Amino acid sequence: MSKHGKVLVAMSGGIDSTVTAMMLHDQGYEVIGITMKTWDYANSGGSKKETGCCSLDSINDARTVAVDMDFHHFIVDIREEFGDYVIDNFVNEYVAGRTPNPCVLCNTHIKWSALLKRADQLDCEFIATGHYAKIGEANGRKFVTKAIDDHKDQSYVLWGLSQECLSRSKFPLGPFTKPEVRQMAKDWGYDELSKKGESYEICFVPDNDYRGFLKRRDPSLAAKVAGGKFLNKKGEVLGEHDGYPFYTIGQRKGLGLAFGVPMYVTDINADSNTVVLGEVDELLRNGMRVAQVNSMKYPTIPDGIEARTMIRYNDKGALAKLTNVDSQVQVEFMANVSGVAPGQSAVFYEGDDVVGGGLIYASSLMPR
Repeated sequence: MSKHGKVLVAMSGGIDSTVTAMMLHDQGYEVIGITMKTWDYANSGGSKKETGCCSLDSINDARTVAVDMDFHHFIVDIREEFGDYVIDNFVNEYVAGRTPNPCVLCNTHIKWSALLKRADQLDCEFIATGHYAKIGEANGRKFVTKAIDDHKDQSYVLWGLSQECLSRSKFPLGPFTKPEVRQMAKDWGYDELSKKGESYEICFVPDNDYRGFLKRRDPSLAAKVAGGKFLNKKGEVLGEHDGYPFYTIGQRKGLGLAFGVPMYVTDINADSNTVVLGEVDELLRNGMRVAQVNSMKYPTIPDGIEARTMIRYNDKGALAKLTNVDSQVQVEFMANVSGVAPGQSAVFYEGDDVVGGGLIYASSLMPR
């Protein structure tokens, strides 16, 4: 009988999830490791060798540690669950002219659901992951709070977790820096593991070429959206583009046009297959609407609260006033911010605590 109960640990084979499992095992939990097979990159037609959490090497690395430390380890195939939801959403969002963040969607709707389902089947009270974040509690509610390591903090991608998920989740790495985690792996005798590199790509686009992925996923897409126009803010035609799904807000390179000054994608219109270009100051916005909001620290987002708002991963955030409007949140930035992209996540912070978050529905430049 374990001292603290049973915990199901999501093990990708990487250093963070592996150290998470070893830490909990040492603390007296009965650890069960689980590696989830989410995607076969070869099926997308990509040329790069499969890497990351879905590769055979990574699965074997996770299993090796479980054998060494004498705890159970399972491999679970969730490719059907993952593909039907996350990948279809990824494609559909680009086709709608938005810029998705599949990692947020996967955490909220796939990984935690799959983990809790298997945890119940295995009589595990808790689940644990290698995310750099912490869990706080106040007023009878649990919420995500930032990790100690600012460079590794992953609280931004966890805004969608429900109270049920948070009540059963553990993030053991939150109080540690990445160098400390590497040292732990080394101290446990896993020198090669301690040197493992980071993986920043989307797991099903490991070559980082999302445009190629979209074309392989839907071979007719390029032809359907070809021949659209680049416009300026006045509506004047600047040239022809390759199709609006292949551009993102803030993009400067790869436009195929030469101007006397740097030009950026400032807006995307799927209905007219047009992409608006402008100079850097035309990326500035002082407001946005956020939909599909999950309030984490409070039962609902407090009306009029001022919160530091992040609009992309590793964004420093900007102070903003939040107002509830119907089922959405209107965000008014105290100072203009650049590159607000519909489809990305907006996450609201009170100090280090995640108040809540949602998906950017539309940006706006409101009169001051």
